[in-house]
Amino acid sequence: MNLSLHTLPHTSDGAAYELTSLHFGPADTGRKVYIQGGLHADETPGILVAVTLQQQLRELEAAGKLRGEIVLVSAANPVGLSQWVMGTPIGRFELSSGRNFNRDFPMLAGEIAAAVEGMLTQDSAVNLALIRSAWHAALLRREPSNTFDALQRNLMLLSHDADVVLDLHCSREAAMHVYTGEAIWPQVEPLARYLGAVASLLALDSGGRSFDEAHSFTWWQLRERFGHDFPIPDGSIAATIEHRGQRDVSYELAQHDADAIIAYLTHQRIVDAPVTPLPDLLAPATPLAGSEQFRAPASGVLIHRVQVGEAVTIGQPVFDILDTASGQRTTLHSHTQGVLYMRRDVRYVRAGDPLGRVTGAVAQRDGMLLSA
Repeated sequence: MNLSLHTLPHTSDGAAYELTSLHFGPADTGRKVYIQGGLHADETPGILVAVTLQQQLRELEAAGKLRGEIVLVSAANPVGLSQWVMGTPIGRFELSSGRNFNRDFPMLAGEIAAAVEGMLTQDSAVNLALIRSAWHAALLRREPSNTFDALQRNLMLLSHDADVVLDLHCSREAAMHVYTGEAIWPQVEPLARYLGAVASLLALDSGGRSFDEAHSFTWWQLRERFGHDFPIPDGSIAATIEHRGQRDVSYELAQHDADAIIAYLTHQRIVDAPVTPLPDLLAPATPLAGSEQFRAPASGVLIHRVQVGEAVTIGQPVFDILDTASGQRTTLHSHTQGVLYMRRDVRYVRAGDPLGRVTGAVAQRDGMLLSA
């Protein structure tokens, strides 16, 4: 195992941040996996899963079981980890700018396409290498003007050439679920099975320029541009894993999820071990645009009527809001048949606050599909 430190530019005099990456396995096989936790720095379950993976990867490396390089960044956001306000961690947004740490990653398909124009061949392996080289050069040309941009660029430099990219997150209160690209769902489905995901949400472009889509959507765009004339592979099988809710932090859950990721990497032939039989898929994949998003029509005390991971039918009561002065109850019913995969953790809400989401098989939204 090799450890690398990546220094981010100072935000002010005397303040600096370092990003730590751990590198396991041989780096010369042409196979690479990138895994990170804590891009939203207040989402601890993913960080614990990444830390749990460290020991397993050390053991696999010592036994000669790794067929490629695995890069692990357990805490991908040292900036967010340092942000506390009156005892509360603020790891989703950068306090100085209000920017979401998992939004607006550089989407460089246009620059990459311009660089490889006239160079592509009928050999997909050659095209893979050409595109990754052009991608690397495009990232290096982006001189970051602040710590936020430097963090994003460093994470992309570590991950853009990986065959598998896993971004470990969690929600407020949630069941296990996965976000990934519609075009690469067949390659991600085994991961959803091993994890026991109750929902798998698919989109080509969610509108948020999130970390996983900065990989998968870029490759989709390049295939759309060149795929009719040249073989363009799925260069990055990228997914965001939502490891339940923020309070779901335990050795048992982390070990289960780490084991599931190792089982998936074994299925992908990155780990040399017997392949674990695929479990049943707990629920079919659905379009992210099909998820029904509930918002509070009024302020008051929030009462959950459905547990996370529970099936929901059309017309079923999902949330109640009680007016604190009159006691009047407002009930929100589902217009969708699916699974409640996430919900709000705060039990008092204001009008307009998001309450939760239920999967749906039919697209009903467009534009920005992710929350802020």
